[in-house]
Amino acid sequence: MGRLDRCVSVEDFRQLARRRLPKSVFEFVDGGAGQELTLRDNRAGFERIRLLPRVLTDVSRPDLTTTLWSRTYPTPLVISPMGSCALVRPGADIAIASAAAARGIPYTLSTMATTGIERMARAVQGPLWFQLYVLKDFDFNRRLVRRAEEFGYSALVVTVDLQTGGKREKDLRNGISIPLRPSLRHLVEGIAHPAWSLRLLRGGLPRFENVRGYLGDTSAGLTIAARVGRNLHAGFDWNDFRSIRDWWKGPLIVKGVLHPDDAARLIAEGADGIWVSNHGGRQLDGAVSSIDAIGPVHAAVGDGVPVLIDSGIHTGMDVIKAKARGAMASAIGRAALFGAVAGRAGVERVLDILLDGIATGLKLSGVPSFHEIGPDLIAPSG
Repeated sequence: MGRLDRCVSVEDFRQLARRRLPKSVFEFVDGGAGQELTLRDNRAGFERIRLLPRVLTDVSRPDLTTTLWSRTYPTPLVISPMGSCALVRPGADIAIASAAAARGIPYTLSTMATTGIERMARAVQGPLWFQLYVLKDFDFNRRLVRRAEEFGYSALVVTVDLQTGGKREKDLRNGISIPLRPSLRHLVEGIAHPAWSLRLLRGGLPRFENVRGYLGDTSAGLTIAARVGRNLHAGFDWNDFRSIRDWWKGPLIVKGVLHPDDAARLIAEGADGIWVSNHGGRQLDGAVSSIDAIGPVHAAVGDGVPVLIDSGIHTGMDVIKAKARGAMASAIGRAALFGAVAGRAGVERVLDILLDGIATGLKLSGVPSFHEIGPDLIAPSG
C-alpha cells in the first residue's frame, strides 16, 4: 500500500489521477458538459446540507447494511456504470469490480464498457448489474439483455437520460476518442507520462467490447460522447420501455431520472427502482443536482420503492446526506476510477475511505444504523 496510505480522501486520489494521467485523459474523466454548471452544482448541493445530530445513543457497532428488493447488501454503495475505463489503466473495469466484489458492493457494467459482459462475469465473483443504453437497433438491445441474463447479472439498469451525447468542450479540444487516434498533443502528453503510456501499449488500445461492430465507421475521429450519441435511440418512449420490462424478469432500475412525475409513472409501468442521476454533469448542462432532485422523487414513489443516487458523491458523509433525502444506496463513478489509477489497491483504498466515512458519520450523527437515517437528520434551512 505504501504511498496510497497518504491518500486519505477521494480528493487526494483525484489529485493523484491529475498527476499520473495525461491532461486530456484526466479531463475526460473529471470534466462535464458545457460550462460544467451541473458538474459543479453536484458537489455544491451536498456541501449546502447541514446535519442535526443526536446524542446519547449507542453507536458502538454502526450497521452499514442496506436492503434492495429483499436482498441485504453489506454496504450502501454501488459502482456506477462507466465506459472507457481502460483509458485510465488497462483492466480498470475488472480492478474496480474485483475490489467492489470483495466488499459485497454491486458493480454495474456499462454497455460502453471496455470489458465485455462475458469476461466480466467470468472474472468477478460478486454482485453484477448490467446497464443498458437503448440503441437504435432493438434486436441488438435484446441480445445485450439476453447475454446479461445468461451470464448471471442480477439487475438491469436502463439509462434514460442520454437521447444524444452531451457537448463536452474539453474532449473536443483534447481530441479524446475511442478508438484512440493519437495526435501530436497525445504523443507529447504520453512522453510526459511514460508509465501510463507503457501500460496502454502493453494492454492494447481500448475498445467498446459489448458493441464491437455495432458503432459503424471508426475512422471519423468523433469524441466518445458523440460516437455513442450517434447510435442512441432518441425516439425511446414508453412503449419501448414496456418491451424492455417484458424482456427482464429480475429487478429493473431506471437510471437518469430527475423529475418526480417521471419517477412515479416509471414505477406504475413496472420499474422496480429509480436511480436519480444527471449523468455526473456530463450530458445536460444546467440540469438540477441529483441531491436536490432526490427528495421530490422519493416523495413521489414512496418508501417502498428503492431509490438510488449518483453524481457528486465524494465522501461517506455524502452517502449519509443522500440517505436522509431518501436514497437507499449511493453510486460512485469517478471516485472509483480515480482509485483505479493505482490499480485494484487504489480502488480498495477509495472504497475503504468511503466506508470508514459512513461508519464515522453514523457514530457522530448519533444514528446506530444506516437504515435508521431519516429526514430529521438534516437541519432546517433558514
